[in-house]
Amino acid sequence: MNAHKPTIVLVHGAFADSSSWNGVVDKLQSHGYPVVAASNPLRGLAGDSEYVRQLVASLDGPVVLAGHSYGGSVISNAAKGLDNVKALVFVAAFLPDEGESAVTLSGKFPGSTLGETLHPVPITLPDGSQVADLYIEKSKFHQQFAADVPEETAAIMAATQRPVVDAALTDGASAPAWKDIPSWVLVATEDRNIPAQAQTYMAERAEATVKTVSASHAVSVSRPGDVARLIDEAAQATG
Repeated sequence: MNAHKPTIVLVHGAFADSSSWNGVVDKLQSHGYPVVAASNPLRGLAGDSEYVRQLVASLDGPVVLAGHSYGGSVISNAAKGLDNVKALVFVAAFLPDEGESAVTLSGKFPGSTLGETLHPVPITLPDGSQVADLYIEKSKFHQQFAADVPEETAAIMAATQRPVVDAALTDGASAPAWKDIPSWVLVATEDRNIPAQAQTYMAERAEATVKTVSASHAVSVSRPGDVARLIDEAAQATG
């Protein structure tokens, strides 16, 4: 592990998995950063946040914590009170205030077409509760989630997407870490999941450093260089 650079912890969102960070990981590692791409459970905001919190707490040295999409809600919850987290990076992501949910924020401004693409699958959790796992319909995945990604790549992403429990997207956030930790935001202007206007609103509210890129929601796949550069900027600014 490079003693002079913080560990970068990457947290994916709904309908994705850790491989969505592959291009970003490659670029960060080439610049000497130790990287961990966490596997976000997508089972509920409180539990997902605690999972990431424990992972980050187990790491030695400073950490830059980055989240994509719903992963933004997770990192903001998880980082609260963790002294080793020096920066937060939100990549086409949610920055909820206390009590706000992903559903509330994505609907705050017009433009999200996610709802009409979702396919719910009823499941029973280990505690016996009945919920629904949400998938993006495969035929709609390319245009909805990753319009600027090659069709063959988007087809693989659609087939390997991780579903999110419906309640996770309506769970209210706890006190946000972005009020205490320096934050950077990458706004994807062609995002059909989280409207760019909503991303900008949240970034400005958080007084974050903001960069804008013309990209779909899957910006970590289509524009890994832009994502890695912003993470590097955050790491250097807080080092």
